[in-house]
Amino acid sequence: MAEDSGLEKTEQASLQRLEKAREEGDVPRSRELATFTGLLAAGSGIWLSGDRLIRQLETNLVDGMRFDRAQAFDFSLLYAHLAHNLWNLFLAFSPVAGLLLLVAMFSPALIGGWLFSPNALLPNFARINPLTGIGNLLSSRSIMELVKAIAKAALVGTVAWLVVIQQKEAVMGLSLESLPSAITHMANMLWIAFISMTAALGLIVMMDVPYQLMHYANKLKMTRQEVRQEAKESDGNPQIKAKIRAQQREMARRRMMSEVPNADVVVTNPTHYAVALKYADGAMGAPIVVAKGADEVAAKIRELALEHAVPILEAPPLARALYQHAELTHEIPEALYTAVAEVLAYVFQLRTYRQHGGIAPITPGEIKVPTELDPLHDEISTQAGNGEILL
Repeated sequence: MAEDSGLEKTEQASLQRLEKAREEGDVPRSRELATFTGLLAAGSGIWLSGDRLIRQLETNLVDGMRFDRAQAFDFSLLYAHLAHNLWNLFLAFSPVAGLLLLVAMFSPALIGGWLFSPNALLPNFARINPLTGIGNLLSSRSIMELVKAIAKAALVGTVAWLVVIQQKEAVMGLSLESLPSAITHMANMLWIAFISMTAALGLIVMMDVPYQLMHYANKLKMTRQEVRQEAKESDGNPQIKAKIRAQQREMARRRMMSEVPNADVVVTNPTHYAVALKYADGAMGAPIVVAKGADEVAAKIRELALEHAVPILEAPPLARALYQHAELTHEIPEALYTAVAEVLAYVFQLRTYRQHGGIAPITPGEIKVPTELDPLHDEISTQAGNGEILL
């Protein structure tokens, strides 16, 4: 990551910076953890398949010592014999090798997560720059890695020495035991030594993993200037943001228009506003607004209502009140229950008439709404006094 010049990094890395580092293949890793899990996998594999492995190796060793006259004069037979022994050897070690392969593939997920970054495979000439290499050798990270290597060697070596000292008498006594007993006894001692040294390495892992996470977080820290610059870049071009908002509004409008054919009635102004209402008895506490709009959007709502035989009712005060005070996909205000109930009663009577015939319902006259909910009440009163009519 780019280094700052004269600015102190005090801010934690942002999600954008962390994502960028991950795309470049820069994630926290612990070599000690990988070594530790590999050793555990190898030890577990040998422990679980040890008897089978020893028997297979013994069979291969005995079979490899056999040599008949035909193989001396026919190299194809010799090659076939050698290939057979190698295949058996592969089968003997395949459980342990397979377990090691799985651990090697998935152990990185323990810290930093599993990652494949094509960017990490691209050539980077800065990595072969001699000056950069010398600087890395003298960096604090290199010094810390050297200290870790010395500490690891000292700790594991000390544990191994203690195990050998403790088992010294037993090692000297192996020569007095029978061959099968000595082999079994030596295998047990080697297993104890392996477990002890692996446990010592586990202590190093417990210290190394937190250190790697802390070092990674410190490496990606940002200055306040970087945070401000990133926020500015995240905001993006105002023209692009405006275009995105326009697309979002268009998508919302299309979703709203798709609900108009399912509406029970469309209340209009009749030209300026249109509000589509829906009510399902028992499923809704009150009618809800499924679509609303003004001017061109209102005209589109009326057009869709006509295409799908949705009743349209002219009720200017109610249309204005619903447009102003009712939220899309929400129930209508309680103060408009009475007015909307009158509209729905007419709509349901009209639906019955269309399906079964009979007497046509009378279109409601002026539907009154509370004056405080009509945004144009005062203006209408003034214009009515001047002899003007607002549609």
